[in-house]
Amino acid sequence: MARVVVNVALKPEILDPQGRAVQGALSRLGLSGVMDVRQGKQFIIDIDGELEGDRADLLEKLAGELLSNPVIEDFTLTVEN
Repeated sequence: MARVVVNVALKPEILDPQGRAVQGALSRLGLSGVMDVRQGKQFIIDIDGELEGDRADLLEKLAGELLSNPVIEDFTLTVEN
């Protein structure tokens, strides 16, 4: 079994109002020195069997087109065997 973790976050040039709100709240709650906060999402996908070849390529494609919006988001994909 393979566990795939896909982390999706807004591209650096895209404004992140939720991250900005959290940054302000952290400061108000006493955490000083917070330079930036960016929000994102994570998908954890457990796959039966090995993830290689065409299955790996398909998952990479789906992460880029289904799990993230390629216009405004970047993603990273890691596989844990």
